[in-house]
Amino acid sequence: MTDNTVDTLPDGSLLAALDLGSNSFHLIIAKIEHGEMRPVEALAEKVQLGAGLEDGHLSQEAIERGLDCLGRFAQLLGSVEPERVRAVGTNALRMADNRREFTVPARRILGTRIDVIYGREEARLVYLGVAHTLADDVQSRLVIDIGGGSTELIIGQRFEPQRLESLQMGCVSFAGSCFPRGLISRENYRRAYEEARLCLAPVRHQFHARYWEDCVGSSGTLRAIDALLTQHGWSDSGIDRAGLRLLEEKLLQFDTIDSIDLEGLATQRRNVILPGVAIISALFDALGITHMRTSSGALREGVIYDLMGRLTHEDVRERTVNALMQRYSVDADTASIVERRARVFFTATRQEWQLTTADWELLRWAAHTHEIGMAIAHKHFNRHSAYVLRNADLPGFSQEEQEQLAVLALCQRGKVIDEYFADIAKADIPRMQRLVCIIRLAMCFKHVEKLERLPDFALDSGPDSLALSFPSGWLEEHPLTASELTQEQAAMAKMELKLAIS
Repeated sequence: MTDNTVDTLPDGSLLAALDLGSNSFHLIIAKIEHGEMRPVEALAEKVQLGAGLEDGHLSQEAIERGLDCLGRFAQLLGSVEPERVRAVGTNALRMADNRREFTVPARRILGTRIDVIYGREEARLVYLGVAHTLADDVQSRLVIDIGGGSTELIIGQRFEPQRLESLQMGCVSFAGSCFPRGLISRENYRRAYEEARLCLAPVRHQFHARYWEDCVGSSGTLRAIDALLTQHGWSDSGIDRAGLRLLEEKLLQFDTIDSIDLEGLATQRRNVILPGVAIISALFDALGITHMRTSSGALREGVIYDLMGRLTHEDVRERTVNALMQRYSVDADTASIVERRARVFFTATRQEWQLTTADWELLRWAAHTHEIGMAIAHKHFNRHSAYVLRNADLPGFSQEEQEQLAVLALCQRGKVIDEYFADIAKADIPRMQRLVCIIRLAMCFKHVEKLERLPDFALDSGPDSLALSFPSGWLEEHPLTASELTQEQAAMAKMELKLAIS
């Protein structure tokens, strides 16, 4: 089977990344030159998706703001091949129960799916973006990204993150919760500072200054603070605590957020600057930070570098799956058997069932991880496998990919009920049911193939059907497999797929 990946990306290749943040949407298009990326186009719009999030529900107005922005971004993406575009959604979309009201039409606009990523995956990508902008030295560093809805903390060395955390505190969310109606007062500011200290309490020891040598900030808010301190002479370079106090006092002289008028402060930063100062001040005090420099690298650059890895067979998801197999002592021989058998069924059905290379990757990872639940208990091991795949921190995987892997693990055996597909987008359910069909059939043969070589059997697929034809007498000689295949006919029928066996 062939795919579109190559060992190297030729010079001149274009890649694109979209960061759909809680405050702003960012688009970067980069050209590959000598194995590195050079930005050629960059757009940013203040969408404030997070401001439209209330009780886990995105407002229609916020959704429309986001889709309108993507409509403008899409004009620049015509020059980039779809498989070389990646869009990631962060905290606002993570928290929104109705996120598909945004992600489904967004996918139609952009021609690529929206990967909503978990907080620690966001932290990993932020670190990757920052690390590529810094000197390749051996110093350990703390990287901080203050976004609209969350703050990411990472300790790492060179290109490898070592500790990752994502906290529920951000400039947009704090602006709404701590500064009601945009009113500025010392009491409101103190509330924001104390709330940030409270969020930091569980992790302050793990990220304290004793564990790193250099501190780097990566977000637009931190770069804005850095620029203000330097421009007004409150700091020689970078951000320090004394400069933050002077900026804090200056901002507290205003009565409302809308009335903030400070030379060097862009209009689109006005509503997040004071919550940002409160959060970074709390970070300085809780973690023992004395000085922070800022970096132009951020999540979107990290997405580009991660995409470069995916397209050159250096996919971090492969390392994640291998680590899972080791951690849960997976039988590698059995996993390989299931992968080989799944590949046979995938190849036979790919055209009729309109499956893609991404579907094969999902099946292959499912084959390698389907038995991880055995390390917890043999009984209902598929449920344990599904729980781990859905809830563990899996570097490189989006929330949707983890949900789909969990469904494949859960549905590998036993009954297939509609509730198992509750987390799958409605439009993706037929495709997922076909992948379930493939993984279940692959399971039917894993024990047989350990004992003997399987005979060649014919496969014939239609849009909603699959026919298996075995050599004469083989099924009679293998009554257990014949019984399992008969049971699969009933399971397939529940998914409106016809399985014929002869």
